[in-house]
Amino acid sequence: MCGICGIINNNTANVDEKQVLEMMRLMKHRGPDDQGVFAENNLGLGHVRLSILDLSSAGRQPMASEDGRWILVFNGEIYNYIEIREKLLGKFQFKTGTDSEVLLNSYISWGENCLDYFNGMFAFAIYDRREKKLFAARDRFGIKPFYYYSDADAFIFASDIPSLISAVPGRPEADEQTVYDYLAFDRVCHTEHTFFKGVKKLQHGHCLSLKNGMLKIRRWYSLPDSLREPFKNPAELRESLEKAVELRLRSDVPVGACLSGGLDSSAIVSIMLDKFQRHDLNTFSAVYEKGMRGDETPFIMEYKDSVKNMFFSKPSAKGLYADMDGFLSAHSEPLTGTSAYAEYKVMESAKNHVTVILNGQGADEEMAGYHYFFGMLYKELFTGFKWSRMIREMLAYRKRHKAFLGFASFIYFMMPGFLKNFAATRGKGYLKKDFTASFSGSAAIVNELYGAPDLHQCLLKHFEHKLEHHLIWGDRSSMRFSLELRFPFLDYRFVEQVFSLGSSALLNNGETKYIFREAMNGVIPEVLRKRQDKIGFTTPEDEWFRQPEFREMIEDILSSDHFAGLGYVDPSAARVLYRKHLAGNCDISREIWKWINLDRWSAKYLKGKP
Repeated sequence: MCGICGIINNNTANVDEKQVLEMMRLMKHRGPDDQGVFAENNLGLGHVRLSILDLSSAGRQPMASEDGRWILVFNGEIYNYIEIREKLLGKFQFKTGTDSEVLLNSYISWGENCLDYFNGMFAFAIYDRREKKLFAARDRFGIKPFYYYSDADAFIFASDIPSLISAVPGRPEADEQTVYDYLAFDRVCHTEHTFFKGVKKLQHGHCLSLKNGMLKIRRWYSLPDSLREPFKNPAELRESLEKAVELRLRSDVPVGACLSGGLDSSAIVSIMLDKFQRHDLNTFSAVYEKGMRGDETPFIMEYKDSVKNMFFSKPSAKGLYADMDGFLSAHSEPLTGTSAYAEYKVMESAKNHVTVILNGQGADEEMAGYHYFFGMLYKELFTGFKWSRMIREMLAYRKRHKAFLGFASFIYFMMPGFLKNFAATRGKGYLKKDFTASFSGSAAIVNELYGAPDLHQCLLKHFEHKLEHHLIWGDRSSMRFSLELRFPFLDYRFVEQVFSLGSSALLNNGETKYIFREAMNGVIPEVLRKRQDKIGFTTPEDEWFRQPEFREMIEDILSSDHFAGLGYVDPSAARVLYRKHLAGNCDISREIWKWINLDRWSAKYLKGKP
């Protein structure tokens, strides 16, 4: 895990090496162990290193090929580097034990097709000094970031946005479409655009080439076009996940795991303990006061007799208030929820104990872990005239959960697009009308996720367009503390088989993740395998924003000339909503959090604002 950056001047002017060094300085937290820079004529490449494999200086980057033609900067991990290295031994003499050298020689041997061989998370750039060509690529699902800025004069890229914009002339401006999607629909990371106008991200599963100032971007990986045969039974699924965990245990530094009390993290921890005998395992969890929303202590403690070292962080309103500036600076873009803060605190607690952490992210999007997916199942069955099964599933859900969320979601999914848009933006009356009028065509955003005809398509859309912001949050929080997060559920082989499963393997008899629960029979504690009340990685943010310290902060924001001058939010309407929240008449904690984020972010970065 590292940080990469680079500048290519299209006008052939020499790159200022000091500018590259400044970019590296701004992301030193991503790689505190080593650094390197390559500057030649109109090219500058920088790298900061967090050593995971082959801790010697032999792994220093930028890394050059043996003949000096190709120069690599790489962030991430190629987990199957040992197997790929075996394929290349007849062609190359390897000098290091790093996956970086394997990646570079793979590109030299196979060109852009090397991407198909990689099982990992990565963002990298390779410069061909003979052809004067840059090639860059990002992993299949968007685990590692790659941001860039391109104009007639230069192409600039980096792992972190603050690093990137330090090399871009002028002060940044807001991308107002992104701001609108964030405020109106809680959507971020669903396009190539960022909150910074002109700053884009290379989208997951994409690669780019740059030669003579001509930038070309193409998609090198498409999940819908890459599906495999589905798992024949739960045992096959379990074996596939075990292989994914095993690969992600490859490391020359200590490896730990997140433990949230849910099915996914528990599966990873149990596999590490029982299958791979990691009896010295360290786990890291976020807990809250007893009875508060998001507290999973009783479920986490199911592992108290089997995990050697359990570490707990206790996110709180006072903690968030005190950490606000550092936390938001680490993320550099507005966030949609405070769960990112809980993850941030978990990473902080882990920094003195491990360097690599396994995490259960991705399982809910793959295997229909959110209860509202039942609504899409009902839609699929209803439109397919499978009404008897639909009724059975509705009754089973009601009996198991004593709730109607699945049916309410069904009604929502059956709505025409304009009604979905109305429902999604209901309660957003605080948005200024002249601001929203500019984005009347944005309703397509809702249909993108919720207009699918069946469960399979709905899950694909969620995986493609909604998962990435969780991955970006994880990357930024972990790298703030120089840690590497790894995701066994995002092993592409596992993903491609999961997405070939039929709906009955995922949602069945009122249960989410049906086949996965069956696969974990005898693997994880039964109380965790059968629990249905896990609601994601949440915080008691509604209570936090009623605390005195936040009350004063929020009132100050809503009364400030700066916030009003942004032109996005009507402060008077926002104050009315906040008073209702304080009185306990509603929960608008997500909206409050967005106001705080926009205020702090705009004050730190934007030009032309009060």
